[in-house]
Amino acid sequence: MAPRAAAPVFGLAKRTMAAATPSASLVRSYSAPVGNAIPLAKKKYVPSHGTYPQGFKVGGIVVGVKPKNTTKPDLAMIVSDVPCAAAAVFTKNRFQAAPVTFSRALLRTAAAADQPSIRSVLINSGCANAVTGKGGLEDAAAMARAADAVCSSSTQKSGTIVMSTGVIGQRLPIQKILDGVPTVYAGLGSSHEHWLTAAKSICTTDTFPKLLSRTFTLPSAAGVEYRIAGMTKGAGMIHPNMATLLGVLATDAPLSQAALPSLLKHAVDRSFNSITIDGDTSTNDTVALLANGTAGGPAVTNDPVSSPDYLAFQAVLTDFAAELAQLVVRDGEGATKFVTIRVTEAASAVDARRIASTIARSPLVKTALYGKDANWGRILCATGYALVSEPGEADSATLSTATIAPERTNVSFVPTDGSAELKLLVNGEPEAVDEARAAEILEHEDLAILVRLGTGSAEATYWTCDYSHEYM
Repeated sequence: MAPRAAAPVFGLAKRTMAAATPSASLVRSYSAPVGNAIPLAKKKYVPSHGTYPQGFKVGGIVVGVKPKNTTKPDLAMIVSDVPCAAAAVFTKNRFQAAPVTFSRALLRTAAAADQPSIRSVLINSGCANAVTGKGGLEDAAAMARAADAVCSSSTQKSGTIVMSTGVIGQRLPIQKILDGVPTVYAGLGSSHEHWLTAAKSICTTDTFPKLLSRTFTLPSAAGVEYRIAGMTKGAGMIHPNMATLLGVLATDAPLSQAALPSLLKHAVDRSFNSITIDGDTSTNDTVALLANGTAGGPAVTNDPVSSPDYLAFQAVLTDFAAELAQLVVRDGEGATKFVTIRVTEAASAVDARRIASTIARSPLVKTALYGKDANWGRILCATGYALVSEPGEADSATLSTATIAPERTNVSFVPTDGSAELKLLVNGEPEAVDEARAAEILEHEDLAILVRLGTGSAEATYWTCDYSHEYM
């Protein structure tokens, strides 16, 4: 989370959140204390200010989705002054929640119209509205209608994406939500506090609100400063595709409706679909991108050849989404470490990704990291079985041999302080490990594991955390 360099240039973005150097203290508290307070170790990830996209107003209020909740905001709303181009990526779990079904259909209609048509996003926490049958779909539609009623005008047709998160299998206390919509709308604003309140409103077991904002430029719009902001939630049941997470990204850049789906999918595959906490994929996962174009400039089309802005924004969005997704891992339930898994020199990107994912969700690897045990054998073991077929499946031995050659495999710990990597395995031969150096690296909150396969040039990155007593 180190600060970025000065002013943004084409294709680069400048973070506007307050950055902080991780504390040198090894004393941490990872669970949220009573009273919704943020753990001391997590406060450095909460921005104290931000620069937010023009033409958006946001906020959140307490409606008491859970009867015992009387203090935590649990209904969030994001509204654009003008209709937005919009796209979303959803969970692939076959038991998909009512808000996912409703919002997917809404966005398909918007994509078919090929013009901006989404005005708002309405999100409740405390109840997932998942596995709730026809009544759940009716509740999702009612939420959207209530938001449409306060956002629409006599000349503009409204459209609302809805999201829910919380307990599965229970109906929403829908009247509380419907009664709260006019109230939350009346209190919307564009300040940092409004954005932070909205980010808090979508949290469930999160210990801190996850919010980022940046400014950036595009090559075809000299002198124009664009802005992007995003909020997400998630702490458990995290694994592609996607996980128990919600995310909303908003920008004032002039993105065409046709460009958004491919831009968002590219970014999500390299961010929210590259994180894992516990290997579980849930029912409600949604990440949406809204673009209202209020900052002006030429429209960004979905043709990278005719629109140099497409690739420039793709880079900005992917980097931004990756940092936002990493905050989810940093808030992993019971986590004490943030771990980057890099697999390089693979025969294909698919193989590299599968191996990185396998290492990242291995209980043996994760518990070793928590125990500060430099047990690289567990990393190597996970690498070795990542491409092995399940009983009854087609034999993948040929593929595994092409991708994994034991005599070419290298494993290292890479410190995040810039010091030299600690080599554990070199071309299949174990190194005499400096145990003191290994212990020093494993004391840090952040570290990286690097696996070089030596069979190609493809690579993949995953972000994960450890398993602690608290998680169990």
